[in-house]
Amino acid sequence: MITMKKYVLFLSIVVAAGTGCHSSQKATTGHWIHLFNGKDISDWMVKIQHHDINENFGNTFRVEDGIIKVRYDQYGDFNDQFGHLYYKTPFSWFHLVVEYRFSGKQQKGAPSYTLLNSGVMFHSQDPRTMPKEQDWPISIEMQFLAGLGDGKPRPTGSMCSPGTNVVYKGKLDETHCITSSAKTYNADEWVRAELIVYGDSLCTHIINGDTVLQYSKPQIGGGVVNRYDPAIKQDGKILSSGFIALQSEGHPVEFRKVDLMDLSYLKK
Repeated sequence: MITMKKYVLFLSIVVAAGTGCHSSQKATTGHWIHLFNGKDISDWMVKIQHHDINENFGNTFRVEDGIIKVRYDQYGDFNDQFGHLYYKTPFSWFHLVVEYRFSGKQQKGAPSYTLLNSGVMFHSQDPRTMPKEQDWPISIEMQFLAGLGDGKPRPTGSMCSPGTNVVYKGKLDETHCITSSAKTYNADEWVRAELIVYGDSLCTHIINGDTVLQYSKPQIGGGVVNRYDPAIKQDGKILSSGFIALQSEGHPVEFRKVDLMDLSYLKK
């Protein structure tokens, strides 16, 4: 339950996030940690469809010039090799800041919906519980999109739900993706995405300082995810914690900041 006191603290955290003040110290009250250290992905796990855990096929996830880059230059046909880069530690209550941009062209053979499409997953299952052929982790996604250059709106920061559902506007919503109120941003433009999560309660999406979506009670259920272990997909189970993962969906994308504040002290 989010009390008024906790909500006031939540607002103060949002304001503090805009200052850009960060610390590399261990996450405690008021301190940020760099999940991405700017040098390598030694603190992360890789899971790509058709491949075993930690097989970074084609050097999909790489660090160059202090940036995590998702690339497909060693792929050939994409072949549904959807991938995710998971931070080693699960979190429950947290404030995540990710700065991303799209670059280059969509990989040959990638589905049309993956054009200028990526995201960050949270409350994800442990990638070590995923069979080799599972496509998406059972998780909640903050989706990242860029405009297609056709003048039509394509807001970023929406919510998608592989193998999950959420409560939206007071009702269980089984829609796979709930569209945010964010603006449309161009490819090659750096965008600041923030995700504030109170365990199994309030989840807030923020894009470039604007709150664009809120929902609650993330839980296992629904479709989209395929070839999973049935023992893991326990429909109706409320998700209060899990892993955070950056997505590789078929279009090159870059991440220059992945910072997190552990908000578990707010539960006290």
